[in-house]
Amino acid sequence: MSQRDLQRDAQRGRGSKTRSGLVALGGAAARGAAGRTGQIWLVGAGPGDPELLTIKALKALQAAEVVVHDGLVSDEILDLAPAAARRISVAKRKSRHSYSQDEINRMLTAFALEGLNVVRLKGGDPFMFGRGGEELEAARAAGVPCHVIPGVTAALAAGAAAGAPLTHRGSAQAVTFVTGHAQKGAEPDLDWASLARANQTVVVYMGLSMAAPIAARLLAAGRDGATPALIVENASRADERRVLTTLSGLAEAAAALSGPALLIVGEAMALAHADQAMARAGEAATETVLKEARA
Repeated sequence: MSQRDLQRDAQRGRGSKTRSGLVALGGAAARGAAGRTGQIWLVGAGPGDPELLTIKALKALQAAEVVVHDGLVSDEILDLAPAAARRISVAKRKSRHSYSQDEINRMLTAFALEGLNVVRLKGGDPFMFGRGGEELEAARAAGVPCHVIPGVTAALAAGAAAGAPLTHRGSAQAVTFVTGHAQKGAEPDLDWASLARANQTVVVYMGLSMAAPIAARLLAAGRDGATPALIVENASRADERRVLTTLSGLAEAAAALSGPALLIVGEAMALAHADQAMARAGEAATETVLKEARA
């Protein structure tokens, strides 16, 4: 995305360009045409199912003048915004970003300083690996009021749909959320010894492409290879797929999937039920590891 596109989205015909091509707003323009400063709402859109959107999130979205949204936010949720609201996608895909995080931060505050009501619509929850904290800090630094509306994070939706509690008396006394994403293809730097302890659930966000090294690290740290594991792709959406496997079979099962997915490892995943419509490519591997787990 060019700097000209960013300027178009953030400037709206007022303010002046900085040396970087972004916008510097000041004076009357900085307070908007109505002489007021706008507000930023960091809104959790949930995992995709519009019925999982909170009432508070819906109200904020319906009052939006600008909606800056992630690529994973569903069209059904975006359609709840007013028709007159400007929609700007700041989708971030692996190795392809339309805007940098700094550009997004400046865009949000620039719109708010023009007096507009800005909704930053984020998949899941804004503070769960969503970089919402950075956007909140940017708003505070600019003196812009910023409100946070939590959303249903994908792990909760994935566990609920599969009938697998993330905590369960006797088999999961703790749950830990980690990210499998690391810069430049490196392995995530995690406390593997702690994650390898039995009777806890480990949820890995953005870990599909790193399933093999993650499983290897957990096994090397002492986690039992027969520990049940669940992979959920597109949690809560119409095309959701679930693959039930074990830690030792995690890498092979993950190879059959390609969409946004969670890896969930833990004894409580023995209660999960797999998707009856899973891809044929993953069925053979899943059946094999399930037999091993039941033996």
